Amino acid sequence: MKNVKFDRNEHVYTSEAFVGIVKDAIRFFNGTPVHSLPPPESFLGTGVYAIYYTGSSSPYERFSELNRLSYDYPLYIGKAVPKGWRQSRISHSSLHQSHELYNRLREHGRNIKLVSGFNIDDFKCRFVIFEDAASDMIGSLEAALIKLNKPLWNTVIDGFGNHDPGKGRYEQAKSEWDVIHPGRQWSEKCKGAHKSAHEIFSKIEKYFKNLG
Repeated sequence: MKNVKFDRNEHVYTSEAFVGIVKDAIRFFNGTPVHSLPPPESFLGTGVYAIYYTGSSSPYERFSELNRLSYDYPLYIGKAVPKGWRQSRISHSSLHQSHELYNRLREHGRNIKLVSGFNIDDFKCRFVIFEDAASDMIGSLEAALIKLNKPLWNTVIDGFGNHDPGKGRYEQAKSEWDVIHPGRQWSEKCKGAHKSAHEIFSKIEKYFKNLG
């Protein structure tokens, strides 16, 4: 087969239709009801969610003012998909038979309850459920919402969504979230060098200054 001259432009895919679909998904997401964390009832489904804070615990008390009239400033955005989703080991039709989204929100609620100074009643969530072929939108919507909202626990403080790394992997550093919010027992087993609490709080202070 004859070699052809390389032209990068021949490899760039663009689609106004895709951009429109993502914008429509964001609009739908922002219009979904806000519930307690976790939601009051178990439900089936996978998808994308946001967590909001409305309390007075330092250093997050600014969120109480920002979200006073409407929930526009998420603290964290994440997605919930079953094991095997990334490797396409499960079918689209089986996704809506999973409790993964509810279980993920419940897990976040349990982790927050472990932290001294937090009141779980000050945390709220909203979410969108994707079913069948629409589940291919999960990763795209999560990324778009993070890029748009720049949630503190996604873009500045890492580690809120972490899980126990397991035996033999505790040489890694404790996450920034666990440094300033001790409570998860498994995080205390992480012995790697990590940033100081002072450095992390300085990053948070800068984040709120940039919000204006």
